[in-house]
Amino acid sequence: MTEAQDGAQAAKWLRWRGVADLYHAYFTGLILSVVTRRGTSAAAEFVFRVFRRQQQERFLPGLEKLGLSHLPPAVAAAQYHYLSNWIGGVGVEYMYESDRKAWIRYPPPRWIWKGTAICGVPGEVSRAMLRGWHANNGVALGNPRLGFVCTKQSVDGQDGLEGYYCEYDHEIEIDQRLVFARHLEAPLFDPATAPALPVASWPKPRLEKAYRNYAMEYVRTAAPVMVQLFGPEDAGYLLHLTGKLIGMQYFEEIARGFSAGKGTARDFAAFLGALFEAQDDIAEITESGGAFEIGQATWKLMADVADDHPACTSVLRGLFEGLAAGCGRHIAVQMRPAAGGGLPFVWSID
Repeated sequence: MTEAQDGAQAAKWLRWRGVADLYHAYFTGLILSVVTRRGTSAAAEFVFRVFRRQQQERFLPGLEKLGLSHLPPAVAAAQYHYLSNWIGGVGVEYMYESDRKAWIRYPPPRWIWKGTAICGVPGEVSRAMLRGWHANNGVALGNPRLGFVCTKQSVDGQDGLEGYYCEYDHEIEIDQRLVFARHLEAPLFDPATAPALPVASWPKPRLEKAYRNYAMEYVRTAAPVMVQLFGPEDAGYLLHLTGKLIGMQYFEEIARGFSAGKGTARDFAAFLGALFEAQDDIAEITESGGAFEIGQATWKLMADVADDHPACTSVLRGLFEGLAAGCGRHIAVQMRPAAGGGLPFVWSID
């Protein structure tokens, strides 16, 4: 590969990282929007449904992709969380104790509650994440003896989220799939004993794309869950508002990775076109009299989502309005869908 090709690839990966950062922030912001506008119980139910849906869709196929299916259930579950989160850029530790007991630990800073967001997350919401995913791994594996024991939660002021998968001698009841043992502490992490991805099947380009997709998958899951849980009108409001807030806050940070200009409709149209490309979406920019239109032919984020709903487009509406405001004052961006709704979308920018 030539030096120019190396540079182009590195620039592409940097844009992918920007996409990941944007959707990461959006997902965290969405949880906080539900906490502050619908309350703790509603936010916990939302988080539970998001993580249970992801667990049902991703866990077993992920074990196969990562080459973990042959391992004992407790070890397989713990190694899955270690490797899958590592791919997404999440800090996580894995400690083997026995074939029937394996620890995972998410040390600070927590990826999902980045920065000051952690101060707005109730313990009930963090527990809902564990109920949604970790507590259901035994069910997915067809092993009614496998449960998860949580020993710490960061949002409760402890120094990380940690716990262990335990395969009991007996079948456990539903309310025993997740239990708490705050008096225990995880062993120290030794990177030398941690599992590693096979380099041959996980080259750098695949890892970079997986890093981007990791954050996007949360939004892909969360948007239809919002609609199903709160209804199209309320969900559309929360999806749109969160997108606008996150777009305004993150334009400067994301735009740097795109080498994007700032201040005019032309700058924003160029940025949005590059953003579509970095998301693997097909879009075409046209200009007329200083105004711009972008025809968006695909939306890969929501492709093949069985319960996609028109209200899910509020994700894009909000993000693009916020990003436009961050790019420059009075830059207007509006979307019109195809007749009858759905793709293609046309974005007007002036």
